[in-house]
Amino acid sequence: MLWSGPRVSEAISLAWEDVDLVAGTVLFRRARVRSKYKVTKTRRSTREVRLLAPALRALQAQEKLTGNLKPVETEVTERDNRTIRRQKVRFVFHNGGTGQPYSTSDNLRNGWWKIHLKKAGVRYRGPNQCRHTFASQILSSSVASPEWIADQLGHSSTAMVFKHYAKFISKDGPDIVGMLNRALDL
Repeated sequence: MLWSGPRVSEAISLAWEDVDLVAGTVLFRRARVRSKYKVTKTRRSTREVRLLAPALRALQAQEKLTGNLKPVETEVTERDNRTIRRQKVRFVFHNGGTGQPYSTSDNLRNGWWKIHLKKAGVRYRGPNQCRHTFASQILSSSVASPEWIADQLGHSSTAMVFKHYAKFISKDGPDIVGMLNRALDL
C-alpha cells in the first residue's frame, strides 16, 4: 500500500485476476466495505495503477504464497446498490491467522498491522496512512505531476492532491531553486 496508494478497502479486495506482473500494473475495481464487496468508491477510483519497483517486488513475493489458490466466488455490488455481479477471483492478501481473505479492514488493522508496527517500534498510525505517505512522497519528489498522482489515487481531479498533500511540499520537497538554476543554466 505504501508504494501504490490504494485505499485499504481496495488493497484487501485485490485479486490475482487484477494483477499483471509482467506489465507491472494492478487494476483496482472492487473494495471490501462493511464485510461486502462493492465496486470502487467512485467511477474514477476504478483504475489501472502502474507499480513502483517495491510494490512490484512485494506482489512477486506474495504470488508465491497466494497466487495458486483456487478461485472463490464473490458477489460484488454495483454502484446502483442493487445489481450484484458474481466474480470468481483469487484474492492476493489473506489473514495469516485464518488463511482466509480479509473480511474487513478492521481485521487487517487489529491483527497484522498493529503487530508489525509494534515489532518495528513505530508508534501507531492507521494503515490508511500508507496512501497518504505514497501521495506526499511522490508529490515531494517533484518527478510526477499532480495529474499523474491523482490518476494513481483514483481522484477525479488534482484538487484532492493539493488539498491534502501540498502542505508537505515546502518543507520536504527538493531544492526547487537549485533545480531551476541548473535547468535554466543560470
